[in-house]
Amino acid sequence: MVQTVPVVGNIPEETTSFVGRRTELILLERALAEHRLVTLTGGGGVGKSRLALRAAERAARRAAGRPAGPPGGLPDLLPRAGRPDTGTGAAHRGAGSGAGAGYPGAGSSGSTGSGAGRRGAGPGTGAGAWAGRRERSHHPDGAWWADLSPLYDERLLLSTVSDAVGLYDHSLRMPIEALCEWLAPRRLLLVLDSCERLAPACAHLVGELLTAAPGLTVLATSRQPLGTKGEHAVEVRPLPLDNDDAVLQLFRDRAARSAPRISLEDPRHAAAAVRICHQLEGIPLAVELACARLADNSVEEIADRLVSRLDGLTATLRPGAHTGVPTGTRTTSHTTSPAGTHTTSPTDTRDGTPAGPRTDTRTGSRTDTPRLDLLTDETRWPQRHRALRTAVGWSHELCAPLERLLWARLSVFRGEVDEADARAVCAGGPLSADAVGTALNGLVGQSVLRREGTRYRMLDTLREYGGMWLDELGEARALADRHAARFADLVGRAHDGWAGPEQVAWYARIADSHADLCAALDHLLVADPPAALEMAGRVGFFWSCSGHLHEARGYLERALDGDPTAGPQRTRAIWALGVTVLLQGDARGAHRLGERCGVAAWHDQHPESMLSAAYLLSLSCLMMGRAQAAHTVADRALRAHPGDAFDSPSQLRCRLARVFALTALDRLDEAGEEAAELRRACLDHGERWTRAYADYQLALVHLLQERPYEAEAHARSMIAGKELVRDSFGIALGLDLLAAAIAAQGDGERAAYAYGTGQAFWRMVGHPRRGTPELAAVRSECERQARAAAGDPAYEEAFRQGLAGDGTRGLARVLEGHLPPGELRTPP
Repeated sequence: MVQTVPVVGNIPEETTSFVGRRTELILLERALAEHRLVTLTGGGGVGKSRLALRAAERAARRAAGRPAGPPGGLPDLLPRAGRPDTGTGAAHRGAGSGAGAGYPGAGSSGSTGSGAGRRGAGPGTGAGAWAGRRERSHHPDGAWWADLSPLYDERLLLSTVSDAVGLYDHSLRMPIEALCEWLAPRRLLLVLDSCERLAPACAHLVGELLTAAPGLTVLATSRQPLGTKGEHAVEVRPLPLDNDDAVLQLFRDRAARSAPRISLEDPRHAAAAVRICHQLEGIPLAVELACARLADNSVEEIADRLVSRLDGLTATLRPGAHTGVPTGTRTTSHTTSPAGTHTTSPTDTRDGTPAGPRTDTRTGSRTDTPRLDLLTDETRWPQRHRALRTAVGWSHELCAPLERLLWARLSVFRGEVDEADARAVCAGGPLSADAVGTALNGLVGQSVLRREGTRYRMLDTLREYGGMWLDELGEARALADRHAARFADLVGRAHDGWAGPEQVAWYARIADSHADLCAALDHLLVADPPAALEMAGRVGFFWSCSGHLHEARGYLERALDGDPTAGPQRTRAIWALGVTVLLQGDARGAHRLGERCGVAAWHDQHPESMLSAAYLLSLSCLMMGRAQAAHTVADRALRAHPGDAFDSPSQLRCRLARVFALTALDRLDEAGEEAAELRRACLDHGERWTRAYADYQLALVHLLQERPYEAEAHARSMIAGKELVRDSFGIALGLDLLAAAIAAQGDGERAAYAYGTGQAFWRMVGHPRRGTPELAAVRSECERQARAAAGDPAYEEAFRQGLAGDGTRGLARVLEGHLPPGELRTPP
């Protein structure tokens, strides 16, 4: 695995070597320095995302004060005898427009100036020129990566980009307004990967962001330009074949992973490798798929078989050629099952797997040419992508039948997949649950899937192909139903386990499954509104606590509108919507929802509903400054429904609301006793969310009772717990209390640094410092004490340093210190 280095941003880790592209990378970096929007265009599998990833990773290194290193991959660093000087004569194909050198192997458009068709990259792009350049960051605030490939409509575009840049907006503003304000003061590189399905929406978003944020640079990847004013579009072409060092190095590298015993030092193997690379037109994904076959085939066999496949595809694509089916339509054809029986179906009806070799429908004779109906659909796979179509189609044909079936069924997932989810959704018919694991490993071995830790990822191009086969199989609706049912069940189990020792793991699982949870809800809102209401009500609280407030509110409102049926599921959804609205800063709106929830709970006559309504009403009263009403509501509900704190999640949360009310009423001894009792119960049960807020209340009580060292310990514990569940709002609250506790000890500079870090987190959540009303006086006293202890200049500098890291870089430093007795901080 490629070694990681400290960077500023959220750049994905590269798991395979980056090969070639030196001159392309140099000129891309030049374009990013000269243009605010650069779009890498080109067909699927050509390497757009990988080139963007390398450019972003280099930008992130520079932002961290580290050298980016020489551009390009291994061939560029190991010159060979007789190799042309890439610094002065890199081959150029296609037109180049714009000032400076043309793009090697690529056509660029959208910028001013001229220079079409120049050959060579011009002086100053070789290794010597790089070595003499001073490493300077054009993007001091780092490089941030937004993967848009899981998105199939624009509803989640803004939240996906906001998450990518570290904004977890808790305000009532329009999401675009919050994102523009967040980016306005920053100088960063934002990468939008895989824009093609959302090109119009991306174009509009980019226009808004570039107008609002003068220091922003956007690098997009898309199969076509976005069409935005000022866009500098660069076509990424396959690895060059006229100087084939890079494409052959890619072949060697991937072959070594698939079949380490094969040596390309043998002249016959080397010649066959060259043939393969030329037949596949230097397309990186096609070459990788071919190399995956080396475990079962020699290099010569692959080269020979590719010729026959390409010939078959060429004949099929020739004008007037008869494919046996109308292009772009779902058809039946004679196929042969693994057992040798013939059927007339788009699949083998005996085993349900996609068909491999087939019988010619005109002559009745058997042919080994793969079924090309999908590959010749010009609406999905343009004819110019012949080599990639051949490689993908051949890889599909050579997969075992159950692997082909799993490939198709996995296309229903939007994000990374773990084996348990794959078994639950994809098993059925001939594909047993046990066979799913075997097929997953087989698809990894053939480069159809990539293993990311314990999860699996499928490239978007291959997912599209699997989706076409899923349509052919007639299973798309059934798999969407099973996918939605699986993730609805996941949310149900997470909801039931919220108050238990696996709480942190459930928060992580919900976060990792975000794209698939949204896809499941979108499906259920149409197919099964009552199930959508139940799922939204259960996931809403997780999302609200993890910063996904806009998604939570949107899905909850749609689910409530879609199913008017009264009952506990509807009451829970109203409650979750109320919590979301409260966290967005609308206490009065949350109180109105609390009253609606109370009426619904009265009709339910269910303790969980009653306590949930009381929790929401109590908190909204607190935020409106009505502490006595808050205490009355929570206390009456708890007396009406007595029990242990861990009888239900609502019992636990309602007790917490009562503690908050006692503190606000200045009944500090009672608040401290109840908070300590609640904290002990949470420790016994392994619960972290409520425990963190119990620590928060204990820190506040100790601070108000002039015990700053105890307050500091509990504030640190609170922050550590909120970090585990990814609650930026809770971290911001804890940092304010921590700063106040440190200031009360007389350490002004350390308090100012913590206070600045807290301000960075408040910016992340999109609004000024918030919390219950009594915090205003605590913050004011904190600043006064810290300034008095440190002096204004030292205070300002420490505050600036804490603020400068956007929160995350300062948090680890702030958390250094002691915790309550007997407790160790669990690493996130």
